[in-house]
Amino acid sequence: MLIGIDDTDSRSEGGCTTYIAAVLVEKLAKYGDLINHPLLIRLNPNIKYRTRGNGAIAIGIETDKPEKVKQVVLDEVGSQSKLSDENTNPGVVFIDRASERMRCDLKSFSRRAIQDILEIEDAERLINRYSADGGDGDGSGVDDGDGGGMDFCRFKNGRGLIGALAAAGIAENGISDYTFELIAYREQSRIGTARDVDSESIRDADMRTYPRTWDTVDIANKTIVCVPHGPDPVLFGIRGEADAAIEAFGHIRSEPIERSVLFRTNQGTDMHLVRAAIDQTVDGRSYILKGVVSSAPRTICGGHVIFGIADTQSRAEIDCAAFEPTKNFREVVRKLAIGDRVVVCGSVNNRTVNLEKIRITHLADRYEIRNPVCACGRRMKSAGAGQGYRCKRCGSESDAPERVPVKRDLDCGWYEVPPSARRHIAKPLVRCTGGACLVHPGR
Repeated sequence: MLIGIDDTDSRSEGGCTTYIAAVLVEKLAKYGDLINHPLLIRLNPNIKYRTRGNGAIAIGIETDKPEKVKQVVLDEVGSQSKLSDENTNPGVVFIDRASERMRCDLKSFSRRAIQDILEIEDAERLINRYSADGGDGDGSGVDDGDGGGMDFCRFKNGRGLIGALAAAGIAENGISDYTFELIAYREQSRIGTARDVDSESIRDADMRTYPRTWDTVDIANKTIVCVPHGPDPVLFGIRGEADAAIEAFGHIRSEPIERSVLFRTNQGTDMHLVRAAIDQTVDGRSYILKGVVSSAPRTICGGHVIFGIADTQSRAEIDCAAFEPTKNFREVVRKLAIGDRVVVCGSVNNRTVNLEKIRITHLADRYEIRNPVCACGRRMKSAGAGQGYRCKRCGSESDAPERVPVKRDLDCGWYEVPPSARRHIAKPLVRCTGGACLVHPGR
């Protein structure tokens, strides 16, 4: 049985879907054998209803007590979800004996949930196809004629069914690229108080395990990244390779930890990005776009840096933005010039790319315009508007100024926003060191 859960937390009231998974990992162990690590799946980061990371979870279990497992899961989701928040609408999905058709439909649905914008109706159509109750409440999970069964439960409007189906779909079909996050949770009595985690031990853990762990510390901006600040039960989370996350965890000193769980996840994979042409972009999706810098970078109110790129074939243009939270990344962007060829990665909103990464593939030649040097060795002076140049020493004249090449203070290659501004699902450049392209990881 695969169990998918989403939308149990609240921006204002806290809660955490991964914490529910952590509790269920312990409670379900008595009813069967858990399959692999629980999954933490990050969905489209542009969804307006999302909480901080837009994450859904999936748990796999081999059991001969399916009804007991379902009851335990629903009891836990019902008791821990922040249902008083109008934007908290949990969904739970149970899948067993998935047919080939169901697997295919789930795979497509999961991809769309990560790269596109889905509505509750999209989830209901999939549920109608495979659940005996077809969207009326709790399905029976019986065979629907396609060789598969699906059971589900919605709370309130059930928007969480979207993420629950997507996470279960990833679990059913597997994931080709994945990373891990080891999350430590607080004791219940401490939730709502300031977190007590020793910063020096985090920095030490980071230095010992980087680059096998990442996004633990933002060195350039002197920020601890792995410790959240909201009212949720997460104490800290270490992202990276499984063994390295466990190693780093062992070096961190903190307040007492209630429990910890190692999640397999699509964080740090760029699964949300779609290759497209500039004229194909739609708001609310994330892209990899090629273009030529068509307008020079300019800094606007708030410290955001904006520049334009254009498609050399369609001539379509789009703005790109390095917003103020990207800090030192903006210094790279400010050095771009018209004519530079780039590849940009990020989400599109209001016809502007919110930059996550940029690859500079070619730097345009830049020149400084100077008065020409006379044959006598003296630099000429302007003879007046539109009248060329004249040497005051010997009287020689010239119509053309001197064009002196300017060395660019910028290298080709990949650049990224710093860890403190990175989205959970964005692939850090430390994972992209293979190949011939130069990368400049942000630390």
